[in-house]
Amino acid sequence: MAVLGQLLSERYGLSTRMSEKINQTVQTILRHRSCRNYKRDEIPDNILRILLACAQSAPTKSNLQQYSILVLSDPELRSKVCRLVPSMGWLADAPTILVFLGDVQRIRQIMKRKGYKYKNNNADTFLNASVDAALAMQALITAAESLNLGTCPISYVRNRIEELSDLLKLPDGVFPICGLALGYRADSGVTAIRLPQDIVVHYNFYQDNDLEAKITEFDDRVHKINPIIPKNQRHTKKYGTLRKCTWSENVSRQLSVRERGGFCDYLKTKRIKLS
Repeated sequence: MAVLGQLLSERYGLSTRMSEKINQTVQTILRHRSCRNYKRDEIPDNILRILLACAQSAPTKSNLQQYSILVLSDPELRSKVCRLVPSMGWLADAPTILVFLGDVQRIRQIMKRKGYKYKNNNADTFLNASVDAALAMQALITAAESLNLGTCPISYVRNRIEELSDLLKLPDGVFPICGLALGYRADSGVTAIRLPQDIVVHYNFYQDNDLEAKITEFDDRVHKINPIIPKNQRHTKKYGTLRKCTWSENVSRQLSVRERGGFCDYLKTKRIKLS
């Protein structure tokens, strides 16, 4: 099977016959696998600086660059941050941990020094800063994986967001978006099978025709290839374990329990408005 066909078959869990030639960048993206098992080898400083430059090369709204990247280089601080994520014991073994931050404080300071009043403290600015940070993180992920490094985004850092902010001494206008583990892989990982394009991609108008049937087909395919074992089933104390726990069942369980309910209140303490 051609490289493209094999990669698409692994990504969607479907046999795909495509023989088009693709470059290494496309192959790197299609081969993405989250990494939760790292070697002890440190990432050289020059490689990390290159990866950070790749992050900064990502698109950014109006070149405002409303994000910052925090590198956890202090061992004691790293240890404290890892303790905020007790369900991910493997995180402490990652040679490098980054935290991507939304940052509107820098622009506020620039405007104040220039004598301008800041009049865009609103939900759109919050969204722009969050997207800026996410785009930077994805650019770094792609660059890292092209160098045979493994990565894993850590949204769980927002579960203890007040404590994390205190540890990182984040000022008003700066807020955590996502953590990122980074290092050399100790295993090859598993390809996460994605929803088929006829569910996710829409042409001209949004359509969800036959969604139930398509999801059922997807659930069956994923269960056959990579079944969700009991330890990975969500909220088993509330819902129990299943012999066949499908993707749709698991995500429904996950989102049926309220998480991060205080996030908006936290943003207010950082002088971020969502109105």
